[in-house]
Amino acid sequence: MPVTVVRFNLVAPGATPAELSARYRAALEMAAYADEHGVTTVQTEEHHGVDNNWLPSPFAFAAAVFGATERIAVTVSAVIGPLHDPLRLAEEVAVLDLISGGRLVTVAGIGYRPEEYALFDVDWKRRGRLQDELLETLLRAWTGEPFEYRGRTVRITPRPFTEPHPLLLVGGSSKAAARRAARLGLPFFPSAHLPQLEAYYKERLTEYGTEGWTMMPAAETPLLHVTEDPDRAWAEYGGHFLHEARTYASWQSGDIRSAVRSAATTVEELRAEGVYRIVTPDECVALGLDNLVLHPLAGGMPENEGWRSLRLFCEDVLPRLT
Repeated sequence: MPVTVVRFNLVAPGATPAELSARYRAALEMAAYADEHGVTTVQTEEHHGVDNNWLPSPFAFAAAVFGATERIAVTVSAVIGPLHDPLRLAEEVAVLDLISGGRLVTVAGIGYRPEEYALFDVDWKRRGRLQDELLETLLRAWTGEPFEYRGRTVRITPRPFTEPHPLLLVGGSSKAAARRAARLGLPFFPSAHLPQLEAYYKERLTEYGTEGWTMMPAAETPLLHVTEDPDRAWAEYGGHFLHEARTYASWQSGDIRSAVRSAATTVEELRAEGVYRIVTPDECVALGLDNLVLHPLAGGMPENEGWRSLRLFCEDVLPRLT
């Protein structure tokens, strides 16, 4: 059975607070509906200071999803580690792990937008060292035992539900991220399909004498929207996908790698590219993907259209997946 994901970043360009509130409630209702129909994962993420209202608080959203669901996992991919106080984050993840009974998956990255660091007065040049401290602190804190932290002895309670600790992966597209994961014996989540980086990570596991595994994105993991009429949907809603694609493109440069990497500047180019795909239920089944990622509220997509896509996915596509 493929892994099935419903992704939410709550982007809504120009939305009023009332409109954003309705959008957040719709996302929670969608998560509950997805849970009832057997979708495996809700995926969310963290970005700050974005004009289009990109979700800045993934753990608060995760808590609301857990309160509305019973089985579905929530993957925060990714939390920008250096922007968080390590002890406070240890507490928050422990509480979410307890609330959900172990359904939280945290992917810790360092981000790629200096302006986010400036917003919180965090030194961009120290991000690697801050990430090391964060990960080491989380692992020590979740033992429930006292440990030395910044020159003093501290102890964090409560202990998480999951043993030996909540699922924590190191995300990134650099050798530094792979080394960091291997040194700590943590799973590695490359930000794109990067087999050479996976091989490098495995070499470092041997070097450090640790054990770990990779959660590698597939070579092809398109963001999906399901409809009975793809031509109509592209004509009416393609601009929402293009908005998100162009936002990502404005953030990525140099060696930054992401599974969402688009060079499209028009809806027509985006459709031809295949990063975002609008498909019929039959076409969705025929894709034969190991990971199916539905994006029902992409780029400010109207909620009623998002619901149509989700219902078709859950009621027509899911029963036919084997």
